[in-house]
Amino acid sequence: MIEKLIILEDVDPVVFYGVRNVNLQMIKSLYPKLRIVARDNVIKILGDEELVAHFEECIMRLQEHCVTYNTLTEEVILDVVKGKGEWSVKGKGKKDDKVICYSVTGKPIKARSDNQQLLVDAFEKDDMIFATGPAGTGKTYTSIALAVKALKEKRIRKVILSRPAVEAGEKLGFLPGDMKDKIDPYLQPLYDALEDMIPAVKLQEMLEKHIIQIAPLAFMRGRTLSDAVVILDEAQNTTVAQIKMFLTRMGSNTKMIITGDCTQIDLPRSVRSGLLQALEVLNGVKGISFVEMTQKDIVRHKLVTRIVEAYDRYNNRIKEEEKEDAE
Repeated sequence: MIEKLIILEDVDPVVFYGVRNVNLQMIKSLYPKLRIVARDNVIKILGDEELVAHFEECIMRLQEHCVTYNTLTEEVILDVVKGKGEWSVKGKGKKDDKVICYSVTGKPIKARSDNQQLLVDAFEKDDMIFATGPAGTGKTYTSIALAVKALKEKRIRKVILSRPAVEAGEKLGFLPGDMKDKIDPYLQPLYDALEDMIPAVKLQEMLEKHIIQIAPLAFMRGRTLSDAVVILDEAQNTTVAQIKMFLTRMGSNTKMIITGDCTQIDLPRSVRSGLLQALEVLNGVKGISFVEMTQKDIVRHKLVTRIVEAYDRYNNRIKEEEKEDAE
């Protein structure tokens, strides 16, 4: 008889044990000769050495599945313990190579357009990627999915997400709360994407341990960002000085993704967008990829595509009228 402790390091125990511990109860029923006690992320086993070794191997496989798919079912547990080999969220089968990662509900997240796939390919090829295009093309969501995948595969140690806190109608000083309360609304889209890909308890733990960091662009100054995927969202609202500061934070084993919509610049008219200048200055630099998304890549409600098209027609008409007036 031996005693063993297994620590679940990479999973949310709530997901692993199941609702009302249904998964844990099934595991216990499949190992009636072992004494199994679970508390938080620690599982204590007492029993025959050979059986304990088999149990530990199965738990590691179940943990790997849970990390990958963000879900664990009784069917998967039965397949793993009985040694039936390959499994997936929807049953047995081979892993889909085009899947970036899985949502908290087990839904596969993959590129939904040709240009999104170009972004995925560019991430594997180069260390810095500029992804531009209109709202709803999945620039930010796909980028965060790539970062989460790299983190789960332990290719990096942290994910850093940033946005410029550009005021659009309301002054920061007039918003209620402390500095975090004032800034969080600007960063909410980043939280939304993460909450879709990482179970809530695990996400909170990662935020507390600074494995995932979400901060305004101003907080990047003076840092060297190493062993990370760093995403700058809404980069069209950076100044020339800000984006240069951000790009030069890059350290070893780091990938940077810069996203933005050049048609939605909220800076004062007298201030040039840092993203526009960066696209011009860095064009042709080795190791940097540029992915330009279009209206065809919009994956939100079909009305979003029509709205973007309507505004494009309007802006083109205004430009033509101004041109005619100038002549």
